[in-house]
Amino acid sequence: MIVAGLGCRKGTTRADLLSALDAACTEAGIVRGSIGALATGEIKRQEPGILQLAETLDIPLHIVSDQALLAAEPRTKTVSRHSLAQTPSSSLSEGAALAAAGEWSEIIVPRLISQGATCALAQTKDYP
Repeated sequence: MIVAGLGCRKGTTRADLLSALDAACTEAGIVRGSIGALATGEIKRQEPGILQLAETLDIPLHIVSDQALLAAEPRTKTVSRHSLAQTPSSSLSEGAALAAAGEWSEIIVPRLISQGATCALAQTKDYP
């Protein structure tokens, strides 16, 4: 399964989040329908644009705990000072995608920034 991890500035619209998601899908060479779930951190639990995007796409939204973000941290690829100031992860979108995709998941598209939103894609992998 492919999970799209999302982050954004407060008040980012559904359309801007969708733009970031589409950019990540283009980078991965996949269609939007390949995304099995969305994920974000606890800090974005009530972010309207993220909630609206999950509803529009009709796919699950996983709210990842700070503990899960910390566990995924060694597998992230991007360092964002803003993310570190607000969350326990150097990349909220990457950490959330990895945590939701599972312990052996890996980043297939590192964090992309578009219109105030970030998106990263992680893919579930089987135990090695």
